[in-house]
Amino acid sequence: MTAQEDTQRTDTQSGGTVSSHSESPPAAELLGVTKQYAGAETVTALDSVDLSIARGEFVAVVGPSGSGKSTMLNLLGLLDVPTQGTVRLAGTDVTDLSEEALTDARRERIGFVFQDFHLLPTLTAVENVTLPTAFEPGQDGPRAVSLLQRVGLGDRLHHTPDELSGGQKQRVAIARSLINEPALLLADEPTGNLDRDTGTNILEEFAQICERGVGVVAVTHDELVTEYADRTVRLVDGQLREGTRGGDGFAT
Repeated sequence: MTAQEDTQRTDTQSGGTVSSHSESPPAAELLGVTKQYAGAETVTALDSVDLSIARGEFVAVVGPSGSGKSTMLNLLGLLDVPTQGTVRLAGTDVTDLSEEALTDARRERIGFVFQDFHLLPTLTAVENVTLPTAFEPGQDGPRAVSLLQRVGLGDRLHHTPDELSGGQKQRVAIARSLINEPALLLADEPTGNLDRDTGTNILEEFAQICERGVGVVAVTHDELVTEYADRTVRLVDGQLREGTRGGDGFAT
């Protein structure tokens, strides 16, 4: 059975069910995770956080600046390690992996989408999408073309970033995040540099990604993102508060 066949999802704005992958382990989990930074005073960025992201689920993370959102994204993305607690990726405990193993897991199972796109200006759209596989054997050009076509850029394959609009650049970044068929996609303010119409289009792309069984986590200050999310959680002073199913996660 394919991931798509195992999925039942209705757009959250029209009600209904969200993605169901009950037989698969979660895309990612934080279990009792605390992250502290030592200095003149110990700063607790995350405090005993439990969070599970199901496959095919779109989770929005909101909260004031300094609440721990970026720290949580770094931990989910295996860019940092917890002071206490457990991090699992697709059912595997990755908390104590070596740096090399963390790099491999990150490259193979996690996609990243950034507010500022992070595209190389001298590369075409196809070349930017294949960049994460540059040091791996195999030909990923056809898959990059397919991904760009999927996000509506089949006629922009050989354009460089300065020939693309902001929304088109973000679509290239989304295609790049999917080149290794990740279980988890992490987005940092994905609509932050986009107008509302373009942001809506990008969020619709995320919904389609979820339909293929990928878990999506978006850190955001944009209420529009919460309208598309299956679930919104709120971080306050490093502590996680469950928000709502879709809807307004900015309410206190």
